[in-house]
Amino acid sequence: MRIDYDYSDYRVLVTGASDGIGRATAQAFHEAGAAVLAVDLNPDGLESLGAHGIKTLVQDVAADDAPANMISEAEGVLGGLNVLVNNAGICPVASLAETEDAMWDAALNVNLRAMFRLSREALPLLAATPAGRIVNIASVSALMANEGMGAYTASKHGVAGFSKNLAIEVGKQGITVNYILPGAIVTGITRELVENDAEFRDFWVEKSAAGRWGQPEDIARAILFLASRDADFISGHGLAVDGGALVRA
Repeated sequence: MRIDYDYSDYRVLVTGASDGIGRATAQAFHEAGAAVLAVDLNPDGLESLGAHGIKTLVQDVAADDAPANMISEAEGVLGGLNVLVNNAGICPVASLAETEDAMWDAALNVNLRAMFRLSREALPLLAATPAGRIVNIASVSALMANEGMGAYTASKHGVAGFSKNLAIEVGKQGITVNYILPGAIVTGITRELVENDAEFRDFWVEKSAAGRWGQPEDIARAILFLASRDADFISGHGLAVDGGALVRA
């Protein structure tokens, strides 16, 4: 992926970094010169990132001690933090009538509560930099709904609201908070369906104005922009990176 930014003085923490959007983002910041801490519950994908010089941490972002562990690691191996990318997420599938409490709680805990807790823990480090950045990964599901995705949809609506409110609370500290609304992206969550379900795959191809599924690198590029000084006056914003799918009726 072509990288046009210079992040050689930046320290970046990315959650959900073993695959998909998180992995592409960690690699993109690394290629742009940043010191990167890649965090994920799955150690398999992290090993290859570590082999390329990216610092890694195996951590469940929803665990009670996760925020303190991740920020302590960022201080120890990176020396601070300029950019936090909250990407970790899960997508349980069930109708709301069939959604059990544990499924609902897991979606809200990983997708929203963990994001809030880590962001809160990171604020002192981000405020100590000239331009701290938080970029949260929401979804086009923050603006719409799909059958069988009630818990996921609720959590992503929450990401949007949380990001907006945090933005107005920390702006005077020089921190911006924005969120990405990915459309149909080929990731670990969607890859099997894209490969094996032609109807599902073609629906999103036809809905996209770009006429294709998105790739993790499409989202990584948007994150690098929002983390840059070019985005100093952008905060509380939800950036749709969906190939134009939302504008099609």
